Amino acid sequence: MKTFDYRKALTPEAAVETFDGETARFIAGGTNLLDLMKLQVETPDKLVDISRLDLASIDEREDGGLTIGALVPNADLAADPRVIDRYEVLSRALLAGASGQLRNKASTGGNLLQRTRCYYFYDTGSRCNKRTPGSGCDAIGGANRILAVLGTSEHCIATHPSDMAVAMRALDATVLTLKRDGDRRRISIHDFYRLPGDTPHIETVLDTGELITHIELPKPPSGRQAYRKVRDRASYAFALVSVGAVIHIQERRIARAAFAFGGLAPMPWRSQAVELALIGKAPTRDTFEAAADALLAEAKGFGGNDFKIPLARRTLIATLRDLTEH
Repeated sequence: MKTFDYRKALTPEAAVETFDGETARFIAGGTNLLDLMKLQVETPDKLVDISRLDLASIDEREDGGLTIGALVPNADLAADPRVIDRYEVLSRALLAGASGQLRNKASTGGNLLQRTRCYYFYDTGSRCNKRTPGSGCDAIGGANRILAVLGTSEHCIATHPSDMAVAMRALDATVLTLKRDGDRRRISIHDFYRLPGDTPHIETVLDTGELITHIELPKPPSGRQAYRKVRDRASYAFALVSVGAVIHIQERRIARAAFAFGGLAPMPWRSQAVELALIGKAPTRDTFEAAADALLAEAKGFGGNDFKIPLARRTLIATLRDLTEH
């Protein structure tokens, strides 16, 4: 690990002021960043420690939603009675996401900013446009079993690893930030992530030194919620396919549907076409098949991950069946 400057920040304003240069990084729980530093994938010149900021509370909103501090540990968020009662999909996603020890350290803001677990991204001897822009992508034509089949480009087929972010997207969360010039932003989770295109190293719309301070959840959605995760082993494994779902049945028709997917794309994936295929329809096998067709219409496998396409179909249909059964 290369040497670096280390600074503690006691306020969000001090944190963004202390952050200078493209190679500085904020650190909270460090459950992803420290691994990347040990492997020299990330080589920051400065770490700004934000773990002491007053951003670790979960507060009620007037509309019945919640404001979640960026430093709330994943374990605390998953176990909060309000989250369990109102946002079951989020609690289940967090519990599916990692070991208990990691959930105790991992922060809510940091979870949104996890880097991909693509083998070539972690191997500094391999070509990876996400790690070294313009170097190429060894995952295309390589060992790509865990990688993306939606939203890819000729420059990158990495997947986003977060379970929590999938649930946040299904719930229409909003990310609150503080910029280095003092401005504050509210960013819809739907606008927060970027597809790789020809700049896969730019993963979000955050500016350099912009700090996530809170995540807002709107009032709880009506209907039933679920999080289904398919993985290689029962614990501490990243999703091959996951589904975060909210669905409301009214008069034997699907009145509302919100579906987000993990393990399939470079970002938590949400498809309006899937929801349009469901809303207003009776919850039948034909309806579910049409939704799966909409999800996978532009899916593309790269050899080792071809199996994800039929797996995603089965996972979505199984989730729909479970949520619509009486």
